[in-house]
Amino acid sequence: MSTLFDLSGRTALVTGSARGIGFALAQGLANAGAAVILNGTRADTVAEAVARMDAQGFAATGRAFDVTNEHAVADAFAQWDHDGVHIDILINNAGIQFRKPLVELELSDWQRVIDTNLTSAFIVSKEAAKRMIARGSGGKIVNIGSLTSEGARATVGAYTAAKGGIKMLTRAMSAEWAASNIQANAIGPGYILTDMNQALIENAAFDAWVKSSNPSQRWGKPEELVGTAVYLSSSASSYVNGQIIYVDGGWLAVL
Repeated sequence: MSTLFDLSGRTALVTGSARGIGFALAQGLANAGAAVILNGTRADTVAEAVARMDAQGFAATGRAFDVTNEHAVADAFAQWDHDGVHIDILINNAGIQFRKPLVELELSDWQRVIDTNLTSAFIVSKEAAKRMIARGSGGKIVNIGSLTSEGARATVGAYTAAKGGIKMLTRAMSAEWAASNIQANAIGPGYILTDMNQALIENAAFDAWVKSSNPSQRWGKPEELVGTAVYLSSSASSYVNGQIIYVDGGWLAVL
């Protein structure tokens, strides 16, 4: 059974992985045997994350680049090609949040959220998939969605549109790449204890709402997403394609 989830000999790129959910996912994949490439926009924070991984005995490298910049992404993959590095697993985790009512939302802020949370997944996946197809050995793509891939909430319209788009982009990837033995799936995290959610965690009313509206009566932890990420990155999910798995403590089940 353990061989189903063994990622030894595979290389995984996790975008937005210098901290938070991305770092937890990178740790989980490394613990399952993968060589992990960490990513972020700042070279110093990526280097710090790699050092933490190294201290834990994991095989990790880092590369800082902006996942919304098509040329920067292409350059990163060209360098990996030159170095003989093959991306077998891609986790599209990079994301941002911006809270404002739609009637007050500037187009530039809308575009920034869409670019970071949705367009980047297209840009990076396109480069990864081209190489997976050319090698003929298939691969795994895991996109990070959200509860807002399924339902909307006020003041996060751009984020909701982006994460809804992630669900459908995942299906589009499956429709086009499944025949090349590429499995593209997504994870929809519930309310997770992360730096990005810190203001909500510290808001007593919102914290109480999260706990009272969820059957589990608590926030999730980043490490609770690892099992699903390893499953979707492994041969255990070889016939699972175009799906989004919600890891939300049961929140959607009671809406």
